[in-house]
Amino acid sequence: MNTTEVKRPVTPGVRVGQMSFVWRPWIVGVTLLLAAAAFLVFCLSISVGDFPLGLDRVIATIVGRGEQVDAFVVLDLRMPRALAGLLVGIALGVSGAITQSVARNPLASPDILGITGGATTVAVFLVTVSGGTTAAVVSSVGLSAAALAGGLGTGLLVYFLAWRRGIDGFRLILIGISVTAVMQALTTWLLATADIRDVARAQAWLVGSLDNRSWDEVRVVFWCTLVLVVVVTGAAFQFKPMHLGDDVAAGLGVRFTRVRAVLLLCAVLLAAAAVSAAGPVPFVALVAPQVAMRLARCPTPPLVASGLVGALLLIGADLLARSALPITLPVGVVTAAIGGPFLVYLLVRANLR
Repeated sequence: MNTTEVKRPVTPGVRVGQMSFVWRPWIVGVTLLLAAAAFLVFCLSISVGDFPLGLDRVIATIVGRGEQVDAFVVLDLRMPRALAGLLVGIALGVSGAITQSVARNPLASPDILGITGGATTVAVFLVTVSGGTTAAVVSSVGLSAAALAGGLGTGLLVYFLAWRRGIDGFRLILIGISVTAVMQALTTWLLATADIRDVARAQAWLVGSLDNRSWDEVRVVFWCTLVLVVVVTGAAFQFKPMHLGDDVAAGLGVRFTRVRAVLLLCAVLLAAAAVSAAGPVPFVALVAPQVAMRLARCPTPPLVASGLVGALLLIGADLLARSALPITLPVGVVTAAIGGPFLVYLLVRANLR
């Protein structure tokens, strides 16, 4: 009896039945290298300042073996800023990886979907509008919590406006761009009608900066990021079949509507937490997942690698802004200078297909 061999299509460079043995070691290796690079740049960021320290003294202080003077400089003066950059970068990287995976579009990021714009508008409103009620809200809740609430509200608004028997990535991006434009117009109006002293305070926050971070702000973004990353990790296992399409995912028993909603909610909260801690730092959530996807050789942005690339990018940009430029600039200016050309590259690459 003759049999006919049926050949399955093989992805170039990957052997059928051995994908886990070919790709997994590479992804793990890239992730470990990114973690080592992020830790190195994190220590370099702490070592740079008016009182320079060597890397050996910084690491010794971190592990509890440093001198008292080094401990004061590292732990009290510089560690909050470096940790804020690390956590904000991780939050933005993971948030961008989720939104790009759900929308199946490399342009989908919290910057484009209006999440950052909503958090910024609420924060500027509280800074610029004075009065008894607003002042009481600012003193009791705080600017960071208000920005967190603004980002969450805007993200939910975009999700419900984009919903039409499911979420389509193209419609999600279009509505996000529209909401972003509305939020930018509201922010401009608030700045144009506010007192000049309040405008100066708002502008300092609007650029996106890690200056004068405190341990209280670090604690907020740490717990938000930790809890949300754990939730995302649990939901990500059910999200993998969704890359094959909603029909295939439903046939495999995945409740894709619920999983997608949970992941998008986590992405919104991660982006809002990042904005509440450092202001609207642009383009990190857009660039980090795409760089991680190319380094890990994955068809979709990997979550862990995206978070590490985001941390590496943000801490590196802050280090560059403080040490390598003629004048000290906010980190948001540097990330915008990096992310703008990368966005043009993505648009040109999409048009060439």
